[in-house]
Amino acid sequence: MAGRRNQTLKPRWFQILLALSDQNRHGSDIVREVLAQTDGELRLWPAMLYGSLEQMAAEGLIEEVPDHVRPEGASARRRYFAITESGRGVLAAEADRLDGLARAARAKNVLGQERST
Repeated sequence: MAGRRNQTLKPRWFQILLALSDQNRHGSDIVREVLAQTDGELRLWPAMLYGSLEQMAAEGLIEEVPDHVRPEGASARRRYFAITESGRGVLAAEADRLDGLARAARAKNVLGQERST
């Protein structure tokens, strides 16, 4: 957890944390949100999604939402997840790291340019 702040996040973990940053979500809602966030570039298949969720929970980045705080009318079969404070810190640190990389790329005028072959 504390050591994670200095490590690069897997892109799918970053996107999952980002999806959970504004509201608790269930698995298929996370998949839809990540698809929207990445303009369809990142598809989380069930085994990848739930494997990631288990690993992220084990690292304290997310947690499963208890039944009594789920949205009104939510299916009992759906598992809802929430980002933890540690997860928010890791997400912010990774966003800062990515922002720094983007700033460096802009300074070198490499964004939006076509490569010559």
